[in-house]
Amino acid sequence: MNSDINFDKSPDGLLPAVIQDAETGKVLMLGYMNREAHEKTLAENIVTFFSRSKQRLWTKGETSGNFLHVREILVDCDGDTLLIKAAPVGPVCHTGADTCFQEVNQGKGQFLNYLQSIIQDRKVNPAEESYTTTLFNRGVNKIAQKVGEEAVELVIEAKDNNDDLFRGEAADLLFHFLVLLEHKNMNLDDIVGVLQRRHIKQ
Repeated sequence: MNSDINFDKSPDGLLPAVIQDAETGKVLMLGYMNREAHEKTLAENIVTFFSRSKQRLWTKGETSGNFLHVREILVDCDGDTLLIKAAPVGPVCHTGADTCFQEVNQGKGQFLNYLQSIIQDRKVNPAEESYTTTLFNRGVNKIAQKVGEEAVELVIEAKDNNDDLFRGEAADLLFHFLVLLEHKNMNLDDIVGVLQRRHIKQ
């Protein structure tokens, strides 16, 4: 994909690079890259821009320590804009804000989409030592039973004061619920759609 980048499209050789948090999906900032900045970013897996004000390469975080660790680089269909998914270390904006758009960077719900894709892959491509594959092989009754068991365990932990155990049971319930959805050929978007329709009616 990176070979599709066309730095020659811009008279100054600079292309916009949109930085997105790889976990939350929040847009963090916009910078510019030339070929050299892009190559340095690839080599070090840390975002480096070309600073138009300083007229030199500038690694985000070189002063503050708030680096942007690269997870993935995507190129748009015209080859003249980059989307960089990164893991930020600390606030991104020089003002101290999480993002340069003054948004709070929180919410890791996007990981659920990734987890869904893994569960779906286990269904299509069974892995011998995979717990998820074992659940699919046992069928809907076993999966539904596990969802029920985890729900009961979550209720029990809700009555105690051990937050770590409660979070663990909540995670177990959510995982098995996702497996059940996949077994039923559904995903979270289907369920969220129901909630959205109910919300409109409230």
